[in-house]
Amino acid sequence: MSRASKDTLVSEFCSITNASPKDAKRYLDKHQRRLDVAIDAYFQESSGGRTTVASTSRLNALFDRYKDPSGDDISVDGTIQLCQDLQVDPEDVVLLAVAYELKSPRVGEWNRKGWIEGWSRLGCDSTDSMRVTLAPLRVKLGSDSTYFRKVYDHTFTFARTEGQRSLAVETALAFWALLIPTGLAGGALNHDLTDEDVDMDGEGSSGWTDEHTQWWFQFLTEKGGKGVSKDTWMMLFDFIRSIDSKFLTHDAEAAWPSTIDDFVAWARSGGKVPTTEAI
Repeated sequence: MSRASKDTLVSEFCSITNASPKDAKRYLDKHQRRLDVAIDAYFQESSGGRTTVASTSRLNALFDRYKDPSGDDISVDGTIQLCQDLQVDPEDVVLLAVAYELKSPRVGEWNRKGWIEGWSRLGCDSTDSMRVTLAPLRVKLGSDSTYFRKVYDHTFTFARTEGQRSLAVETALAFWALLIPTGLAGGALNHDLTDEDVDMDGEGSSGWTDEHTQWWFQFLTEKGGKGVSKDTWMMLFDFIRSIDSKFLTHDAEAAWPSTIDDFVAWARSGGKVPTTEAI
């Protein structure tokens, strides 16, 4: 690993944990420079290895602080205040992980049961402890494929308008713009090369990149349509992780949603990737 890469890891570790560069280097060296593992170990050891037991009464009191005066749910106004108290932007991707943990039914909505059970699992019963939890949760979302998939799947239901079976294209694009770059940057959407992912010159073909994400957005914007189906949303995760960067291994006869097949055809016809005939 280059010196620049090591310095980047140390910088990221320090920005997330507020640890010193010396401690950052020590934890990263101990855990083979796996950022997510090193950060988890740091937080675990900083707490003395103790598992925090959250106070249900404190969580109820916090919920009452943010809930609507006329009901027993936290809605948009309470969510905005919560974000201010947690010092997090309402559009920060980490809130999608929080929404999954607390089983939020819709954007900007939280019910008491999910609030109590979710924060209890995370060991939080104060805004301070919640704020601290956001950092390792953000790392886990970006680096852990299994966890990313759970949050990704929940986001479809979370973002969908009540009573609708699909997501509006604009809504889907907004949430993909949060999730996909996070998964690519942290490794949760890493592509595993196979023997098939090799071009004619014998050079390895990398997987999905930020450029592919922009192609996907351009395609959907040009295509229009009323919405993005659940099938398309769910299968895009598998497509991103399995396809090579030139779409050489894409099988149009496989069980991909037609939108994904159409996207590959669009990319090939537009000269963004080689056509099958040119390979």
